[in-house]
Amino acid sequence: MKFRLLALLLLAELVLAFVSPHVARSAAVNTGEFLWNILMILPMILILMGLFDAWVPRSTVERNVGPGSGIRGVVLSILLGTAAAGPLYAAFPLAKSMQAKGAGIANITIFLGTWASVKIPMVAMEAHFVGLDFALLRLGLTVPGVILIGFILERMHGLDEVADAEGRS
Repeated sequence: MKFRLLALLLLAELVLAFVSPHVARSAAVNTGEFLWNILMILPMILILMGLFDAWVPRSTVERNVGPGSGIRGVVLSILLGTAAAGPLYAAFPLAKSMQAKGAGIANITIFLGTWASVKIPMVAMEAHFVGLDFALLRLGLTVPGVILIGFILERMHGLDEVADAEGRS
């Protein structure tokens, strides 16, 4: 069943409506607002994906952020994630397009991790509210952590592919 999660959420909402109608009403309103926000952003995401697919050749992606791109791929992934705007869920379709064009798992993970945690406006606000020292410390811990996680996931993904290949032979 392709929409199993959606069906499960609707069932939970229905049960909640009988148990606590007030909470169910609030949950329904929040869900509606969230869906509206997604629908407002979705056209732009689709346009960006289309432009990425049309304008960026696979060879460029493979060369710059592919598995063998090294430090250049890491830096480009960080820059792309840091300069991005919008909510994190907007990054996943772009990450999928990057993967389809040959980007490495490490660089996709780094891109998503920096999109989620190292946007320039977010760091500036953080420095303003909790201080520059804290913002720089968090940044100094976050970026290496995201890079490390990216390479760990790429290694794990490679091991999965080897296990799959051994299982088929």
